[in-house]
Amino acid sequence: MRKTKTSLSISPIGYVKNDVRDIKFHNWKHLISRLVIKDRYVEALKGLEEFSHLFLISRLHLPGKVLLKRHPRDRQDLPEVGIFATRSQMRPNRLGLHLVQLLTRERNELVVVGLDAVDGTPLLDIKPYIPEQDVVAAATVPDWVRKLNPKERESGAAN
Repeated sequence: MRKTKTSLSISPIGYVKNDVRDIKFHNWKHLISRLVIKDRYVEALKGLEEFSHLFLISRLHLPGKVLLKRHPRDRQDLPEVGIFATRSQMRPNRLGLHLVQLLTRERNELVVVGLDAVDGTPLLDIKPYIPEQDVVAAATVPDWVRKLNPKERESGAAN
């Protein structure tokens, strides 16, 4: 098999604004953030305010090591799993996927609640949440996810 090099260039469409500087923050579910979208993308936001929830794709920009496996939330009572089986930031491509509630939109700013991203996080894309396409009624998760206490589950993804 021949190896080929592929380069990928992605530029942020905007940035997160909030008061959080540390990824160990624990109240993500209730955090209100502003998404400041670059002026050249304002027209791309048209109609977004009709949706209650959005998926955001971000660049997890804070420095950190890349892991291939870990204990979720560093809890030794949980099994060591591959990094792709977690929501950890310690990923090879450092991309974040977030489901947030949209509160308001004013020109190039979106106000959302529930975004687990620190101030200054670059936004790469926005997609509307569509229940008919995005809900999986029969989804399953491993037992260790259920072992996370309710506060940990509410504060962010099971990493």
